[in-house]
Amino acid sequence: MPAGGFSSVPPAGVEFEAKITPIVIISCMMAATGGLMFGYDVGVSGGVTSMPDFLKKFFPVVYRKTRNPGSEGNYCKYDNQGLQLFTSSLYLAGLTATFFASYTTRTLGRRLTMLIAGCFFIVGVVLNAAAQDLTMLIIGRILLGCGVGFANQAVPLFLSEIAPTRIRGGLNILFQLNVTIGILFANLVNYGTAKIKGGWGWRLSLGLAGIPALLLTVGALLVVDSPNSLIERGRVEQGKAVLRKIRGTDNIEPEFLELVEASRLAKQVKHPFRNLLQRRNRPQLVIAVALQIFQQCTGINAIMFYAPVLFNTLGFGNDAALYSAVITGAVNVLSTVVSICSVDKVGRRVLLLEAGVQMFFSQVIIAIILGVKVKDHSEDLHKGFAIFVVVMVCTFVSAFAWSWGPLGWLIPSETFPLETRSAGQSVTVCVNLLFTFVIAQAFLSMLCHFKFGIFLFFSSWVLVMSIFTLFLIPETKNVPIEEMTERVWKQHWFWKRFMDDDEYVTNGDFAKKNGHANGFDPASQL
Repeated sequence: MPAGGFSSVPPAGVEFEAKITPIVIISCMMAATGGLMFGYDVGVSGGVTSMPDFLKKFFPVVYRKTRNPGSEGNYCKYDNQGLQLFTSSLYLAGLTATFFASYTTRTLGRRLTMLIAGCFFIVGVVLNAAAQDLTMLIIGRILLGCGVGFANQAVPLFLSEIAPTRIRGGLNILFQLNVTIGILFANLVNYGTAKIKGGWGWRLSLGLAGIPALLLTVGALLVVDSPNSLIERGRVEQGKAVLRKIRGTDNIEPEFLELVEASRLAKQVKHPFRNLLQRRNRPQLVIAVALQIFQQCTGINAIMFYAPVLFNTLGFGNDAALYSAVITGAVNVLSTVVSICSVDKVGRRVLLLEAGVQMFFSQVIIAIILGVKVKDHSEDLHKGFAIFVVVMVCTFVSAFAWSWGPLGWLIPSETFPLETRSAGQSVTVCVNLLFTFVIAQAFLSMLCHFKFGIFLFFSSWVLVMSIFTLFLIPETKNVPIEEMTERVWKQHWFWKRFMDDDEYVTNGDFAKKNGHANGFDPASQL
């Protein structure tokens, strides 16, 4: 997921001394379990919604249609607003919770916000596993969504602030790696629980979400808060001690002074959300929002949410559908590892552009095969074509997993300056959850109406986002956050026009404007 190591640098651009200490690795791994929980919630919903016992108890209308598609055909048998609400309610709740999480992240710290997320997850899991009716089920999903909102707000910031610059991208993609592992874990669980006789397999699927929920909660109790957060909340000496601990060196004074100064400047911003809209912050805001919209419009979450349902619709048997979902989940994990190994070597733009080509052609090929071979009332997709569809889906998933998946979070988190970072992260998460909700709520209906054309719809978006990347997304590889303005935005052919030197200078400092040195409040200029 996100990244952006808040490791300050001297004006000359030389990286501050920082070792890759065990406490940094352990803290990042513990924090990234928030991604494990998120991924499990994404993966488990599609599996349980394809289980006959689950459908029979909560969605009898859908259950009857799956048993006898009748006049509605294969593409429409899962088209049900209530069923989509079960999946999408989590993301709508997450969207709402993000606004509260922005406040707690700033005032209580990253660590306590992660702990709150863990508690929401645990209560939501209990309600889902014990659900007796649809209301109880939806309330459980809403609480899980609150956990997602708090975790997605705090974990990216925590990871970005604790990681050394030189391994920032790879270390922070641990969150995204855990998301993919969570999805794979959910697919494996669903494959096993679908075979349980007695109608309670779905309860086990939903209940096992308690494992990552407990890991996140315990992790939040064990990790230390980031130096940035401690200094931001006035606990300067404690922040200095933590900085020394995580950097593994006593030579932390230059970085510490940089953090203190950045915190002082950030406190001058009385209205961070209003400041986020100022001209000099427009490039970061536009790119962050665009990346979240594009990430969802690739169609990836539609595929990951509903993989078993989708494969079932295409004529795979229930077991074959779950098995195929496990395969795509495994490809997702392995490809995210590729991203971790390559993101700080080949750069962000190369991965985004290569993946755009790969995703576009794989979706077009899928659409052609389905358009020719899968009709509304066809009972089965020929084995050869079925395998080819799975291969193409895996090709699409792999491209996404080493590009738009992790980088959609990484790039925003490493481009916002400290004074707007919390607000910027909040907007990033909100936009992501809003469009995740829209896609989750609409996908099965879109599948019913568009049929195979759904893949052409998503491929057209992939084309648009690739053009956007080519012209408007700059390379941020190995650029410390505090030098983004000077080395990235001021050098970009388009965005440099938004960098006004008399308002904004190197390292995110506010310039002396109209003779006022340190008292300049950007928000007051609105």
